Amino acid sequence: MTQDWLPYLEPLMDQYAKRKHPLDYKSRYQLLAMVILSAQDSDKHINELAPAFFAAFPSINSLAKASTDDLFPYINTIRNFGNKASWLIKLAQTVGDDDKIPHTQDELTKLPGIGRKSANVIIRESGDKGEGVIVDLHVVRVAPRIGIAKGTQPEKIEKQIMAIVPQERWNDIGMAISFLGREICRPTNPKCEQCVVNTVCHFHNGISEAVADKTAPKLF
Repeated sequence: MTQDWLPYLEPLMDQYAKRKHPLDYKSRYQLLAMVILSAQDSDKHINELAPAFFAAFPSINSLAKASTDDLFPYINTIRNFGNKASWLIKLAQTVGDDDKIPHTQDELTKLPGIGRKSANVIIRESGDKGEGVIVDLHVVRVAPRIGIAKGTQPEKIEKQIMAIVPQERWNDIGMAISFLGREICRPTNPKCEQCVVNTVCHFHNGISEAVADKTAPKLF
């Protein structure tokens, strides 16, 4: 097994580098709101609700003037909608205007409802310099399966991926692995023959964790 993962990950990153996130946003404001709403829910569900929500609240300024009761009819089928409504209103009141949405991870994660993963998504979709790697549920499942990370904790997986991919590709790698997990590397019956990293993938090549410890790149 190779001691250098990067050449094998580059085709994967190139394959998805220009692919937009599955959330069907039309502005950074919409992206921000939809990222918060999509936590523990599906992108498909949020995309279905978004048009009515944004027709009612077309800007951060309009959202800042709303109450949680105003939001409930539009988002009450979303998981944890009560907290999300409170976060959105508090965020809107904090930010004030669409053009004042932060561009850095430090500033974004200070906002209600925004963690590292959400901040990394917003940074990636905004075309800003990557400060971390997107680690969603797909990446948590797929990265260890490939063999480029261990464990199930998103922040530890993120650090492991950041250690083997240069910063200029951090925006690409997380979303690329996520798309791979959505389309090819499914939880059951993965389409390994279609995967661009199958030649080094631990799962596909039947490499156990014990063997991987001796043969995979030393990431820890």
